[in-house]
Amino acid sequence: MKKLLIPIIVIIVIAGILYSVFAGSYNTAITLQEDAKTAWSNVESAYQRRSDLIGNLVKTVQGAADFERTTLKEVIEARSKATSVNIDPSNITPAQMAQFQQAQSGLSSALSRLLVTVERYPDLKANQNFLNLQTQLEGTENRINVERNRYNTAVGEFNKFIKKFPNNIVLGLFGSFNEMTRFEAEEGTEKAPDVDFNF
Repeated sequence: MKKLLIPIIVIIVIAGILYSVFAGSYNTAITLQEDAKTAWSNVESAYQRRSDLIGNLVKTVQGAADFERTTLKEVIEARSKATSVNIDPSNITPAQMAQFQQAQSGLSSALSRLLVTVERYPDLKANQNFLNLQTQLEGTENRINVERNRYNTAVGEFNKFIKKFPNNIVLGLFGSFNEMTRFEAEEGTEKAPDVDFNF
């Protein structure tokens, strides 16, 4: 009886160790992946807030009867394009991320042109509603940057975890944990922009 008991205990101990390694790796990977998805939702939420503020800004600017319609049209079209790009956070590819960033960058450029054009309209620049919206937009841009950094941190934690040994082997058996895509700086942003205050 004792001879049979020792192999059973060894098998139970090995099974327990394997279970804790597999379950621990899997559960931690799930937690980190969900944290990264939540961080992505916060990024989208910050961009949505910007989009909502831009809509209000456009309505305020439209009140200026002689304001350039072309500039407004560019902002409206860029906003529409930016809000039409949707990404599934569980499967963000580099191509999708590039498309998302390109659409958001287009909106930022159109908004910048709008704000520069406003400089020629002293009544609009003095409009309290416009000034409030402009201040909120500046704060939202900062919020977007913070949320993108938090997303990149969460993705980095997940990516490191799934690549470490023995996690890479254990999680490779499940086949459902792929490296997630980070936000990357757009090409040319490493150079300081030229600023011209002569309007």
